[in-house]
Amino acid sequence: MIRTIGLLELNSIAKGIEVADNMIKAAEVELIRANSICPGKYIVLISGDVGAVKAAVEVGTEKGKEFVVDKLILPSIHPQLISAINGTTFINELCSLGVLEFFSVATSIVAADAAAKAASVDLIEVRLGFAIGGKAFVTLTGDVSAVQEAVKAGVKVANDTGMLVNKVVIPSPRRELFDKLL
Repeated sequence: MIRTIGLLELNSIAKGIEVADNMIKAAEVELIRANSICPGKYIVLISGDVGAVKAAVEVGTEKGKEFVVDKLILPSIHPQLISAINGTTFINELCSLGVLEFFSVATSIVAADAAAKAASVDLIEVRLGFAIGGKAFVTLTGDVSAVQEAVKAGVKVANDTGMLVNKVVIPSPRRELFDKLL
């Protein structure tokens, strides 16, 4: 099970590819994602033990220099986070819907983790910057009070960074809406 993740966001695709290679050569880490996002940026998402992730992110930051626009190291992640990032979440029961929208990919990951840890909710997806102008958003479901609590926790993370665009809680969305989100 993945317990620690690290992320670098760069404003150069070419440099991002080079940085990804350097990061996975620097330490015993697994490359979860390495891809371009809008608008012409590149993200590298890795996992491993805390020390290895820290070492790889440090190497990537040094190699990326002025092209690094954001980074994170997040230990003890919620078990649903990676499947939500990969868009492979299986949701049994759909209740209310929470949506958190951010200017920052890194902030969305930290907020999704905080939201999932704050209440009994299921993460649906953490969309990272592709085809949405470089922004990111988190969708989650659960009973209304749990979703409200989870969204509140995600908002708190974003308030600390100033990266929140918007948030909503929809108590009883129609099934058709969930079908389009899954």
